[in-house]
Amino acid sequence: MLRLLLQNQRRFFSQAKSRSCLAQPTQHRPKIDIGCAAPQQGIQTLKESAMTLNLGKAILDCVQTRHEEKFTARQIAEWIFSTYPAECQQKKTNSQATYINTDGDLIQQLVAEIGSRRPSLQKKHPELKVTEGRPRKYYYTTQTDIAAVAAAESTATKPTTQANGNVTTGEHALYPLLSRYLSDECGVYAKRIDEKRSSNKRGPNGNRWLYPDVVGMQDLGVEWHQQVRDCVNHYSDKRTKLWSFEVKLLINMSNVRECFFQTVSNSSWANFAYLVAAEIEGPHTLKELRMLFAAHGIGLIKLDSDTPADSQILIPARERDDIDWDMANRLATENRDFLEYIKCVKQFYQTGEAKPADWDIPETTD
Repeated sequence: MLRLLLQNQRRFFSQAKSRSCLAQPTQHRPKIDIGCAAPQQGIQTLKESAMTLNLGKAILDCVQTRHEEKFTARQIAEWIFSTYPAECQQKKTNSQATYINTDGDLIQQLVAEIGSRRPSLQKKHPELKVTEGRPRKYYYTTQTDIAAVAAAESTATKPTTQANGNVTTGEHALYPLLSRYLSDECGVYAKRIDEKRSSNKRGPNGNRWLYPDVVGMQDLGVEWHQQVRDCVNHYSDKRTKLWSFEVKLLINMSNVRECFFQTVSNSSWANFAYLVAAEIEGPHTLKELRMLFAAHGIGLIKLDSDTPADSQILIPARERDDIDWDMANRLATENRDFLEYIKCVKQFYQTGEAKPADWDIPETTD
């Protein structure tokens, strides 16, 4: 009997508990959103994320589409702006910078960001190459440094017509451009030294690295009063500085030391010795040249083959006080062009004037 009472009591409390749970107010029940549509804010976030400009990828897309072609940072920025218009407008909208108000402001910002991304991009993508000098130029190539130098030396640059009607290509096309730059920007009279006009008395390699490509004379008194010039002559003081140049189409890490020490060998006799290059690839190349300059004083000129007036002296040469006349005599003895150069310098000291006809000054073309 007692057992029956206990069972009935348990059944009563169990039913009461069930009724209590069923009677719980609906407002306390958790609401579950089972809708399939995302909130409007989430949709907007996804749209903005989809239109975010991936600048690193865009830079690579630009240079890869035109393999081996060189672009300035501004040209890349303009390409990105025209190729990714929605992403660029979203970047301008999201920008918190007060100076980005127009499309031109955005392009200028892209130019700055391309420059700042350059080191990290080159580490991740060694095929991305950058020339030194201003402006830097970006290009994409799978060639090794050695292959790039070989290709540059075997590929003719834009042909140049000399005063005598001869058309020159390759490295030889750079000589008149250098002469024009030296004449217009540095006040230096230039003269080409053709190694083919050498005696070669010492055998095939006896005069290796002996001759510079171009030599020059700077008239220190070109703007002096005539009385000052006469006074200097009576004092037997210097009226000139002699320059010497080794010219290359391309310098990179595969040939930088060879080019530099070739210049040391054939140009250290002069007051100013310069290595000249139409292209200098990579920051490590320029760093190496600066280190070598500290030891030997050879300067570096970046020659702009399109606009010679825009060429730059990246590393000024350290001046040598006195000419190495022993080396000058060796050059004059072995090469007729260098002998003519020495005669022109002597004539200048005798007459006080440099005759343009005696020097390689290309005619200005409109």
